[in-house]
Amino acid sequence: MAFISKSKSTMAALASSAGITAQKSHRTGVAAAPSIAKVIAASQRRFKATVPAQNNAKPAAPPSTASAAAAAGGAVKPASWSAQPLTQRQPLQQAADKEFDTSFVGMTGGEIFHEMMLRHGVEKVFGYPGGAILPVFDAIYNSSYFDFVLPRHEQGAGHMAEGYARAAGKPGVVLVTSGPGATNVITPLQDALSDGVPLIVFSGQVATAAIGSDAFQEADIVGISRACTKWNVMVKDIAELPRRINEAFEIATSGRPGPVLVDLPKDVTGGVLNRAIPNPSSFLPSRPMPESIGRMAVRDASQRHQDTLQRVAELCNGAKQPVIYAGHGVLSSPDGWKLLREFADRANIPVTTTLLGLGGFDELDPKSLHMLGMHGSVYANLAMQSADLVLALGARFDDRVTGNLRQFAPAAKRAALEGRGGIVHFDILPKNINKTVNADVAVEGDVGENLAALLPMVEHRARGLWFDRIHAWKAKYPFTYSAEADPARDLKPQSVIVELDRQLQDAKHNTILTTGVGQHQMWAAQYYRWRYPRTMITSGGLGTMGFGVPAAIGAKVGAPDKTVINIDGDASFSMTAMEMATSAQFGIAAKQLVLNNNFQGMVKQWQDLFYEERHSHTPMRNPDFVKLAEATGVRGMKVTNLNDLPHAIHEFLSEPGPVMLEAMVDATEHVLPMAPGGKALHEMVLANGQKIDDF
Repeated sequence: MAFISKSKSTMAALASSAGITAQKSHRTGVAAAPSIAKVIAASQRRFKATVPAQNNAKPAAPPSTASAAAAAGGAVKPASWSAQPLTQRQPLQQAADKEFDTSFVGMTGGEIFHEMMLRHGVEKVFGYPGGAILPVFDAIYNSSYFDFVLPRHEQGAGHMAEGYARAAGKPGVVLVTSGPGATNVITPLQDALSDGVPLIVFSGQVATAAIGSDAFQEADIVGISRACTKWNVMVKDIAELPRRINEAFEIATSGRPGPVLVDLPKDVTGGVLNRAIPNPSSFLPSRPMPESIGRMAVRDASQRHQDTLQRVAELCNGAKQPVIYAGHGVLSSPDGWKLLREFADRANIPVTTTLLGLGGFDELDPKSLHMLGMHGSVYANLAMQSADLVLALGARFDDRVTGNLRQFAPAAKRAALEGRGGIVHFDILPKNINKTVNADVAVEGDVGENLAALLPMVEHRARGLWFDRIHAWKAKYPFTYSAEADPARDLKPQSVIVELDRQLQDAKHNTILTTGVGQHQMWAAQYYRWRYPRTMITSGGLGTMGFGVPAAIGAKVGAPDKTVINIDGDASFSMTAMEMATSAQFGIAAKQLVLNNNFQGMVKQWQDLFYEERHSHTPMRNPDFVKLAEATGVRGMKVTNLNDLPHAIHEFLSEPGPVMLEAMVDATEHVLPMAPGGKALHEMVLANGQKIDDF
């Protein structure tokens, strides 16, 4: 993959003064600096920029992210989002005072930013330059340590970083300027907050002396972003910069992952650090808890947690009609999806997933109920309404899942009153528990860790009558649609997804799908059989139209060896279609599959059903998407009928570079089944006038 150029100031070690012979790097084949342990006999490691390396080669990787980060403020990175840094730095000399770090002395704020990205193992950065952030862009000019992807819009950078984070399992990093550059990433920040994606945004800011003066491109981005970030901060002193960057990575990746923002005034990034900064070990704890009290508190909490899991196991073993409801938290936990499958097999419990949980459970498994909710399967919704025990794993009971709250899971609520079932909520974020649906048992913490502890306690149960009932629902209420009247002229949107699913059936482990937001998103969820974790990347909580194109580009950057396809609608695609130029410029082979019905399809569907077909401002007059793709340097294709579809999909999948396939589809199709807003899950509108008559 071709990316933007590399840095004018690369680093090499001064190992010769220590009498140590350099070793050859297994990554680059060039002489690499020896380990820090050989250069510094002391336990504390420090890094320092020195002479430029020869031939612009990348030096060997350091021994670990943790050891490097410790020197810069004690960064801690969860294992699920770990990454190895790309470089190793050697200090000019060992610091005389162990309480102070001199490794950044003499660096500009921009150079400190560059150094901290290396120490945190950042390999890709997405962003757009501007005046207030130029000291940082100058410091990373020609950097040989990470690749920079330049989008056509800062919102594209944010969604690319989201796609990258979800595909690569690392935090996405965004670098933008002040004012409109920063405000343009507000939507990605909220999107990442809604869906639990680790996103780290660094924004430029006017010089500290000009803050509050309505200077050119000044915006209070800390105030603006407060509600859509886990944490944000303005760095007002260059000495704070390493610590604040460490905090950003720690907060973005800990607990429930999410977005953070670090605001960087121009005088901070352009200034030079001229003094040592305190090491974290020099900070004294305030009023430490006596050791005996601490041990007692930990022991008591552990016992309470064990008692809670034992209660959950008793409910599982005694339930007649249990259901597992798995959300994105299962995929965020390192081994969550594996433990989910093991748990479902051991306890013999059917599994339904949220939109963001798709792929967490193999949908070809007979225990799979597919997606539930507003546009979920009838059998998943009926199972949820009939279950005497609901095990919610890393899911937050979104309104698109529950429907009418008063009528949600009535059988489980009755079972709870009788002491034989109820709703059990596993979640890493305590505030999500009891927020919308009251849990009879709450299990806080990482879903995977809790499932691992619960596994030995549960027993296999046959549950023959329960599965017989579920299989009958599956046979009676499948996902269905009317076939094309004339295959030589017509094309249904569902047929496109079905054909894509057929041709990818042996390659799904190596394929990632992204989507925009609208009808196409729901058809992808319904008609593509999801089998593998982290293969579905979509905007769930916020529902951001335009998400799909940049997310696919970011996902391809994060997983270059996988096929990445964005399934989009014409309206959603139009919002970020120019990011195809980013694909072309950097050789990022993301594929765009556009279902074009010349409408804002989902809004039109609601107008058809609830507003007497008054299509107020939903028809679209689209450009020629094939010509648009070709103008950006991307191959454009079009298919208009069912007969030509198999060949078109095959050619689309076979194209090695970036490609866009436009499918002209029937505009009258609705996404069904559908539980209308305010209705219960069992009150769904079905295809072909079918009614639910056995609940």
